[in-house]
Amino acid sequence: MNKRNALAALAAAILSALAPQASAQNDKPLVKIVVPFNPGGGSDLFARLIAPGLSDALGASVIVENRPGAGGVIGADFVAKSRPDGRTLLLSDASAYSINPSLYPNLPYKASQLAPVVDVARFANVLVVPEKSATPTMADIIRAAKKDPGKFTIASSGNGSSTHLTSVMMQRMGDFSLTHVPYKGSGPAFTDLISGHVDMMFSGLPAVSEYIKGHKLKAVAIAAPKRSPFAPDVPTMNEAGIPGFESFISQGLFAPAGTPQETVAKINVAVNQLLRTVEMTKRREQLKAEFQPNSAAEYKQWLDAQSLTWAKIIKDASITID
Repeated sequence: MNKRNALAALAAAILSALAPQASAQNDKPLVKIVVPFNPGGGSDLFARLIAPGLSDALGASVIVENRPGAGGVIGADFVAKSRPDGRTLLLSDASAYSINPSLYPNLPYKASQLAPVVDVARFANVLVVPEKSATPTMADIIRAAKKDPGKFTIASSGNGSSTHLTSVMMQRMGDFSLTHVPYKGSGPAFTDLISGHVDMMFSGLPAVSEYIKGHKLKAVAIAAPKRSPFAPDVPTMNEAGIPGFESFISQGLFAPAGTPQETVAKINVAVNQLLRTVEMTKRREQLKAEFQPNSAAEYKQWLDAQSLTWAKIIKDASITID
């Protein structure tokens, strides 16, 4: 056998040995987690955190695919209209289910086309002001805003965003008026807030924790029924003077409606178990994201209640997105 033939025989032997392994790998079912935003955001982060563990639990190849556009609508619509076989999932800010259907008049999908699977991470909105604000407490804000209606400004990450709707809810429940200043994202809003160009803003606790720690922003109150373990010195809105005021951001996993209940339950159990691990607990603590074990039915019940709350706010305040 000449050298060329020997090499060919060796290559054939190697390929033959690898074939069963490659076939087994290719035979693993593929599960796609669609993130309706660009890489690097909160939804993308949590999708990539759970993907490896979910892959092991399901015995599947789990990949993350970013489908950004139209404020998350494109990716959510894609999943809502995908085959309900458990192989295409959506990991998104829960506004895709609880806010957008009431906010967008021409939304291409309905909330009923998405099936809530599991609440991956939940964190309360917190009201923050510049470190040297003249209104450092909720009582100061209410008093000043009632004295000069519309004089004080409140920023948001965009018209119709969770931060915007939360600010509307606060004004209605507190019976005072502020001027809304919408931004294209939280980044530029934080910049103007820190420099004092706007007076206050709501944000999820994880996004502002470093600004608070670095004494660039001061937390006034958190919109949760109890104080956060990640910010124990920050009073609740109830303690600060607006009883019953709650507002949360949730990063949730969704499947197309019609996905078999046993498949939804299997994914729910896998994610809940994953989020209980020591490694994931430490990671969540670093991110300031709380975890509440939940069934798919419990998550849907909570989201449906949220949907009713935000739909009323959107309707009463005549908030629309073109």
